[in-house]
Amino acid sequence: MMAGDDVAAVFSKLSTPLVADACLRLKVPFDLAPPNVRPLISGSRISGQVVPARHYGSVDVFFEAMKRAEPDAVLIIDNGGRMDEACIGDLTVLEAKASGLSGVIVWGCHRDSEELTQIGFPVFSQGACPSGPQRLDGRGPEALNSARFGNFLVSKQDTVFADDDGVLFTRSEKVEEVLTAANAISKTERKQADEIRAGRKLRDQLQFDSYLDKSASDPSYTFRKHLKTIGGAVEE
Repeated sequence: MMAGDDVAAVFSKLSTPLVADACLRLKVPFDLAPPNVRPLISGSRISGQVVPARHYGSVDVFFEAMKRAEPDAVLIIDNGGRMDEACIGDLTVLEAKASGLSGVIVWGCHRDSEELTQIGFPVFSQGACPSGPQRLDGRGPEALNSARFGNFLVSKQDTVFADDDGVLFTRSEKVEEVLTAANAISKTERKQADEIRAGRKLRDQLQFDSYLDKSASDPSYTFRKHLKTIGGAVEE
């Protein structure tokens, strides 16, 4: 398994779309957070091992998760997607930063937006809410073992990638392979983009007329098969 700082170094030159394309190419399962989970600060980028924490109305569960976290990990908070309360603010985020984490991602809301922006630590959430929790529920046995995010669960066996395009989770055991493939796709796409700017259309690069001729005589010859044959990156 790649170390957290190695994952971050590689991902710093990639994006979640490239990671998603790599997972699809390698048939590696992945999950996507709901699209309304957005970065507080545009341009934020997070990657690292998942540190799950389920919120029950008190921040102590977050502190316990931070205490157990590896360096450069990402605190993943399950607040059930609630929009009627914020479960983190500036003090919790400062503590996460001081604990050596690389970011916080919340299925729920944050508050203290101005202070969080000044801190500059990556925070992703469904939005802001001025009210903190007005409840204290009983803590369940899975509080620090897994976190629900949308309609799926994540755990310490997962790695998360997040940027302006969204939040993606996949199994840590496949991350090195996925990042290698993502880097290869990135190189192919950059080359294709350079050629388009130089005047060579993408259709010409992808031999699209040839594809149309072959698919006309062989309906099983899909565009994806064609791209694999010529080494193209689109739709991979």
